[in-house]
Amino acid sequence: MSNFEFRGIVPALITPLDEHEEIDEQGLRELTETLIKKGVHGLFALGTNGEFFSLTDDEKVRVATIVKDQAAGRVPVYAGTGGYTTRSVIELNRRMEEVGVDGLSIITPYFNGATQAELILHYQRIAEATTLPILLYTIPAKAGVTLTIDSVAKLSEIPNIRAIKDSGGDFDRLVQLIRLRRDDFAVFTGTDSMILWTLMAGGDGAVAATTNAVPDVVMTIWNAWKAGDFETAREAQEKLRPLRNAFALGTMPSVLKTAATLLGMPAGPARSPVQALTPEALEKLKQALKVYDRVER
Repeated sequence: MSNFEFRGIVPALITPLDEHEEIDEQGLRELTETLIKKGVHGLFALGTNGEFFSLTDDEKVRVATIVKDQAAGRVPVYAGTGGYTTRSVIELNRRMEEVGVDGLSIITPYFNGATQAELILHYQRIAEATTLPILLYTIPAKAGVTLTIDSVAKLSEIPNIRAIKDSGGDFDRLVQLIRLRRDDFAVFTGTDSMILWTLMAGGDGAVAATTNAVPDVVMTIWNAWKAGDFETAREAQEKLRPLRNAFALGTMPSVLKTAATLLGMPAGPARSPVQALTPEALEKLKQALKVYDRVER
C-alpha cells in the first residue's frame, strides 16, 4: 500500500489487554474491524495511548501483526517504533518491515532529552535504514523534548519522512508546521480538541485516540468538514470535550480504556503500574459519557 496518502482520521489504537494484562488478540481484532467499518483512513498501533512504553518489542511486533492481518489491506497500518536509542529503533523497524506495516511513527527520544542536532541525526539514520515512510511524532509533555520548526523543515526534505504528528496542543506551532506541508509531507494534529481547527488551517488530519471510544463523533468532524457542513463539524468537535476533559481523572490511558469499555468497545485494563479508576473518578466519567449514549451504540 505504498501509494497511500497521509490524510484523514487515523485512530491511535489502544492495546486491548485481558485481566492478566496480556494482549487480547480477539479484542484487538474487534477494535480494528469496528474502526475500519466506521470509515477511518488508517490505523496507528503502538502510540502513547497504545501503551508502547509498557510493551516488549516482541509484543509490539505481535500487536502490529494482528492489526495488519485484520486490516487486510483495507487501510494503511502505522506502527509506533520509537525508543530512546537510534539503534533500537532501527532494529524494531526491521522487524516491522517483515510484518508488512505501511508506515512507521517515531516519537522523539524521551527521558534524557537530546539537542536538535542529535534529534536530526537520530531521524536521518533511522530514515536511511528503512524504505518505509516515516511519521515524526512530537509530544513534549511526555517526551520532555520536541523538534523545532527548523528541525522539522530539515527533516521534511528526507524523501521517506512523509509526515508529522504534533501532540503539543500549541495551535500557533501547528499553523507554522502546516506552512511546511507539501504533497509529500503531511501535517497531523495529535490533539483531539484541535481536529477541526487543524483541518480548517490546512492540515491533513488527526491521529486521534478518542476514536477508540467515540468513533462516530470523530468521523463526523471529518465527514461534515469534507461536506462543507461547518456547523455539524463544530458540534461534533465540541462533543469531544467531555471525554477529553475526563482524561484528567486517571493515569493515561486508564480513562480512555474505561470509556471505550463503557461505550461497548474492547479495551480491558491498562498495564501496571497504571491502575483502574477510583470509584469517584469512575462515577465522574460515567456522567461525562452520558452525552455519547445516543450516538455510540
